[in-house]
Formats: sequence, structure tokens, C-alpha cells
Amino acid sequence: MARRQSAPRLDFEAAAIYEYPEHLRPWLEALPKHPGVYFFHGESEAMPLYIGKSINIRSRVLSHLRTADEAAMLRQSRRITWVRTAGEIGALLLEAQLIKEQQPLFNKRLRRNRQLCSLLLAGEKPQVVYAREVDFSAQPGLYGLFANRRAALQTLQSIADEQKLCYGLLGLESLTRGRGCFRSALNRCAGACCGKESVEEHNQRLIDALERTRLVCWPWRGPVALKESSGEMTQYHIIHNWLWLGSVNSLDEAASLPRPQASFDQDGYKILCKPLITGQHDITELPWPAE
Repeated sequence: MARRQSAPRLDFEAAAIYEYPEHLRPWLEALPKHPGVYFFHGESEAMPLYIGKSINIRSRVLSHLRTADEAAMLRQSRRITWVRTAGEIGALLLEAQLIKEQQPLFNKRLRRNRQLCSLLLAGEKPQVVYAREVDFSAQPGLYGLFANRRAALQTLQSIADEQKLCYGLLGLESLTRGRGCFRSALNRCAGACCGKESVEEHNQRLIDALERTRLVCWPWRGPVALKESSGEMTQYHIIHNWLWLGSVNSLDEAASLPRPQASFDQDGYKILCKPLITGQHDITELPWPAE
């Protein structure tokens, strides 16, 4: 009996069928070799397809045009625009804000998270608290930024496993008074639940394990201006409680920026914490304008 021949597979590597997006070439000449944010626009005048940032806009955009994995986005793109900034910090801040505001189709990161939470160590057991309910810029004892409650508890459980901490004392499971937890009998808990170690030692090991994720409270009384320069361009990034309020070309313009309305922003915190705390940039404290 003749064997049935299977149909030939038509598997093509994206790189094998990728074609350079010639229709975008007219937009390349004006691209600067400076920091900033760039936009790939489709048919819509209002909504970009993709927003990115770079310390060299021209180099980064050209790398997109040579990337086969981005062929779908490039085929839909009709023009490329850009906004220059004075450095990487300004580009990061502007990119994060615009992505959250405009939700471009091809951006997967930096979407707005309405369930942002953290672990609060301020009582007998860690608590999961939410940024919509607690001011993360001022509350001491916060550790980690998590997309949701489940992620926070999974991190807490992983630390407990690594450090032989007690699930019961951490609030991860119920604990019978006067009896050790099940994991202590398996030598997976060091025994703070049954007197083999003190609760103070147990809690200190938890704090030590979480220390690198501790949130820094806003260290100034009011807003500050972070100065950033690149070549002939200088910007002052105005920040309050880790929220970026905008960038201005001179400190005299800072008073015209609106007071913050949004809640704690995790992207702003991650972008700004190190530059503000390390002392590597010029920081100027600003008074709030009179009401």
C-alpha cells in the first residue's frame, strides 16, 4: 500500500521574508543623535502605534527598522516623530507618562496598574497594602512593589522558604496556639512558632531578606527640581512625592506646573529614586506656589 505523503510544511523564519520598510525612509533624515522619545504613527493622527525612548534617537529607531520581529508594527507605521530631552532621565519619565496616557498598541510595558501593592511591616504580621489606600511616598515600613496581592504573597512565601520562616507568623496559614506549625516538624521552619528561636530573630531575618526592596519615603518637605543637561540643552525635572510633574527649561517656570493629582507612580519611583538619592545630580528644593 502506498504511503500517504504529508503536505510540505510552509514554515518561514520571519527574517527570511522580512523586507526593509522603505516607506518610512523619508522620516529618517531628521532623526537626531540625542536623547528623547520617539513615536511610530499609523493611520490615526491621535494614537501612536509605539512609543520608545533612547539616549540616541536616530540609532534606536534605525535598529527597529532592521528588526524582523517588529515587521507587523513597521508595516502599519506611516510616519515617525520625536521629542528631544536633555538626557536619559527625562526620556524615561516622558516615555512612561505617554505610554500610560495613550496605551499604544505595540507597547507591552509601563501600562497603568490599578492594583499596585506593597508589604507593610508595622505590626505582628506583614500586611498587603494598596497604593490607592496608603500614601507609598510617606508610609515607612513598606517593602517591594507588586502588581497584585498574589504576587506579594508569592514573594513572601519564597522568602519564608529560603529563610525557614514560619508561614503562621507571616499570616500565610493558620497557626494553633501553643503548637508549632507543620513545617517546623519537617525542619522547613526554624521554629519561632514553638520557641526554638525568638520571634524577634524571626522578624529580623524577614526584614534583612526584604531590605533591598524597602521603599524610600520622600525625603523633602515639598517638590524638588532635578537638573539634567546634554550639550546645549538643560531641563529641570520637577518632582514631588516621587511623582514627576513635568520638565521646564528654567526654575522660574516651575511655579506654572500643576500640583499633583495622581497617586503614587511605580515607574516614576523606579526611575527617580536612585538619581535623587545618590547625590549625582543637582537638586533644588522648591516652595509650593501660594494658593
